[in-house]
Amino acid sequence: MNSRMRKHAALAVVTLAAAGALTLAACAETPAASSDAPAIQNQSKSEESMTNERNGGYATISEDEAVAMMSENSATLVDVRTAREYADGHIPGAINIPVETIGSVKPAGLQGVDENASIIVYCRTGVRSEHASNMLLNLGYKHVFDLGGIVDWNGEKVAGTEPGSFAGDAQ
Repeated sequence: MNSRMRKHAALAVVTLAAAGALTLAACAETPAASSDAPAIQNQSKSEESMTNERNGGYATISEDEAVAMMSENSATLVDVRTAREYADGHIPGAINIPVETIGSVKPAGLQGVDENASIIVYCRTGVRSEHASNMLLNLGYKHVFDLGGIVDWNGEKVAGTEPGSFAGDAQ
């Protein structure tokens, strides 16, 4: 390798290293936000969820938070997957309202649910539940919680077309 080729190779290595460093720095940066950004970063998951809810968005919750809400019977659990996916296995107590059936009017399965009631939404991996959460907010529901995907659910699952009862329900 002659000296000219070595210079080009060295320049290429330096350029790649600089590009990698910039990429890592960009990924590590937090977006410039309001003056309360550091306070939000230090909040617990529940506090962050409530902050998201107060800001007019849905809140992403953990399995433990969802179990607590379901045990208290303080939330309606909605599976937004297809009817076939629901029948193959769902979280006990969940009603099935496929995301593609949510439109400009309140879904039939939520007709008796007050707009101020808590609604927990989940799907298979979290993509459809995110979409459905936004749609439910647009329909006027004020307390929507996205559980994400059933693939991450460690609790009981039941098969069939009926909601069943959640194991944490009072007997």
